[in-house]
Amino acid sequence: MTSYALGLDYGSDSVRALLVDALTGKEVASNVVYYPRWKKGLFCVPAKDQFRQHPLDYLESLQQVVQGLWDKAPAGAAAQVVGIGFDTTGSTPVAVDSEGVALALKPEFAENPNAMFVLWKDHTAVKEAQEITAAAGKARENYLKYEGGIYSSEWFWAKTLHVLREDAAVAKAAYLWVEHCDWMSAVLTGTTHPSKLRMGRCATGHKLMWHESWGGYPPNDFFVGIDPLLDGLRDKLPAETFTSDQTCGQIIGEWAERLGLPVGTPVSFSAFDCHMGAVAANVKPGVLTKIMGTSTCDITVATYDDIGDKCIAGICGQVDGSVTPGLVGLEAGQSAFGDLYAWFRNLVNWPVANLLQDSVLLDDATKQKLAQEIEDNTLVALSKAASQLAIGESGITALDWVNGRRTPDADQTVAMAIAGLKMGSSAPHIFRALVEATAYGARAIIERFKQEGVAINSVVAIGGISKKSDFVMQTCADVWNCPIEVLESEQSCALGAAIFAAVVGGVYPTVEAAQKVMASTVCKTYQPNAQAAAAYEALYQQYLTLAAFENNGGVGGKA
Repeated sequence: MTSYALGLDYGSDSVRALLVDALTGKEVASNVVYYPRWKKGLFCVPAKDQFRQHPLDYLESLQQVVQGLWDKAPAGAAAQVVGIGFDTTGSTPVAVDSEGVALALKPEFAENPNAMFVLWKDHTAVKEAQEITAAAGKARENYLKYEGGIYSSEWFWAKTLHVLREDAAVAKAAYLWVEHCDWMSAVLTGTTHPSKLRMGRCATGHKLMWHESWGGYPPNDFFVGIDPLLDGLRDKLPAETFTSDQTCGQIIGEWAERLGLPVGTPVSFSAFDCHMGAVAANVKPGVLTKIMGTSTCDITVATYDDIGDKCIAGICGQVDGSVTPGLVGLEAGQSAFGDLYAWFRNLVNWPVANLLQDSVLLDDATKQKLAQEIEDNTLVALSKAASQLAIGESGITALDWVNGRRTPDADQTVAMAIAGLKMGSSAPHIFRALVEATAYGARAIIERFKQEGVAINSVVAIGGISKKSDFVMQTCADVWNCPIEVLESEQSCALGAAIFAAVVGGVYPTVEAAQKVMASTVCKTYQPNAQAAAAYEALYQQYLTLAAFENNGGVGGKA
């Protein structure tokens, strides 16, 4: 009898379901559903760095994506699913009440953005993050030493405190805050109630300041010293955490019926998308797995002996078992990668988006079709033109901090900068500088790992950009001066979740055994061009100079 593993990947815009034959590793079927409220831009205020997602988007899309999957899968496949695994973006927490109900699912909070999931890219909590970092620096023990030394506005405690301060009604109703990844496993297994809730190692270790050495989370007085609004919250969080090869529970009848799955199918503890993607990429010491999408997330692992008592500065945490059991997971990343390209695309397409609609020469259907066609082809055309320019020809240097800086050294107050613009600077010139900026930002992360004694010898790339743009990938290989392998799987993060599903489903005894069969193969390798790599050495130094200038306030001060 066939054994199928079901991996569910919650990204920024959509949820993807992947069905994998656990015995052969064949990806049998996949399906994608976009979040309807998010697609309309509801509950988000980009000008204020506010990005919220309604829990109904997650729940409704889950049912739609899995039910749609069965239309594409072999007949009877649902009955042969042996395990379910989740990955999500993060840190993306939500407030729940004393019964474990997400507040936005209650009528009185249904339209309140503060009662919804605070998406990873929400940067409204910059002030709170700075306060947490300052408090950790003054504490008897620096509780951020395993999280890079700097707390980010993208993370759990900063977002929680910001909402508690901003919204008295939510603060009064909120009993606990839960990460999206942990919430999904809890929903399917009927364990959302705080008395039953169990949490995974990945989110808690990288974003919630959990560490075994201090028995879970920093003490309550540490949080009270930051703001009494946090009093008692850490004591409501379960102190024990679990790696994703362990079973969170079994799918309950209600959700089994909604999804068409057998009651009692085991569900693994969940993790962040980038960590699951690294598992699908067979991550190992010395190899950096880079998930390249709207932002990037960089994952590598190290042995206990390699890490020893090191505390790697300026990254997004080092957590025992956050990627695979028995190794320390190390996380870094950029707050904007594809988002930077999208920003420029929207910028140059402003006339299309605004002036075309006023044309009296075209009917509405033609306007819409033309606008969509231009939008769809803008980056393709820019890439083609930019790839034909010589390295350094434009004289433009740019930073990739359009959405702040995640690593190295988190700082969401810094802004992007472009230097060297002249009357002859064209859109392809600027676009090439932006692509180079994202490559330089990624190199800065690689250099930080190396400076801290973590070996990075090669890179494995996952995500849409790695499969769509030869220009971007070759630029990265040249700037990093190292080979880049691109995975064959179109759904690497979902595949990682499916690998854990196969383990909790009893098909394999360990993650390593499952990876030998199920991990993705490589479809393409980019080798650095020696001449280009040499040329980029000097240009990278210009990037670092501009970065130092902007980091110290720039012309107008920090954003």
